[in-house]
Amino acid sequence: MSPNMIRRVAVAAVGIPAALGIVYLGGWVLAGLLALFGVAGAAEFYRLGSRGGVRPLVHPGYVGAAAFPLLGFAVASGGPGLSTHWALLLVVGWLIATVGVAVATRRPGDRPLEAVSLTVFAALYAGGLPAFLLTIRHAATLSSAWQATWLVFLPLVVTWVGDSLAMGGGSLIGGPKLAPVLSPRKTWAGAISGALGGAVLAPLYGLIVLQPLGITVGWWLLVLFGLAVSVTGQVGDLAESLFKRQAGVKDSGTFFPGHGGVLDRFDSLYWVIPTSAALLATFGVI
Repeated sequence: MSPNMIRRVAVAAVGIPAALGIVYLGGWVLAGLLALFGVAGAAEFYRLGSRGGVRPLVHPGYVGAAAFPLLGFAVASGGPGLSTHWALLLVVGWLIATVGVAVATRRPGDRPLEAVSLTVFAALYAGGLPAFLLTIRHAATLSSAWQATWLVFLPLVVTWVGDSLAMGGGSLIGGPKLAPVLSPRKTWAGAISGALGGAVLAPLYGLIVLQPLGITVGWWLLVLFGLAVSVTGQVGDLAESLFKRQAGVKDSGTFFPGHGGVLDRFDSLYWVIPTSAALLATFGVI
């Protein structure tokens, strides 16, 4: 087993039980953790942007990155009952305030367009996309915390295992590179291995984990889910590599000592979580 794989297994051994407990608790605990990661991820985006000479509006950005998950729970089933109407007004107010800060503090030569764009994008990406996890965890169709917890883990497990299968398939088979400019180690064989692994794993997870809990999803829908999540996760991984390549860095940060930053650890999940919420809603599960 490679040193990289050993580190991944060690992180999983600690992180998965902790994640299981936090997802089970849900509510403000889960929303608060997502807010923390949202701020940390936005900060990493801002550092990447600053390497290219862009000065983001960090404080409004941090407010937005933290607010999106909190608003996500506030409007979710089981939350305090904030209407979607008011949540959208708050988001629009934040956007207007962010531009107002740019008007007050920046000159045309300070690249205000890039500053506002990076500020808003980072908050939406690092704080807004993971907030869809709360849509799954607090779905009104789920009758217990255990049901909700294990449904949340469906896309997480498919992503984590599919990532490992992609690494293993790429190392074992080799062949043409998937995106040599962005990620020289990734191959088409690895990408296909990960996608096929997701297509097999998702229905197995449904049969072994979800069905005994009373969550029934057609096997062919889970095959589609596994394929979509695996492919989406790999594209998310490449997207983060693109950002880092522009900034000329290997890791986005040091939030997780020895394992890089928040963007490095959650690169696939930023794309996987909203995709999973959309698919599960389409399938009528949430």
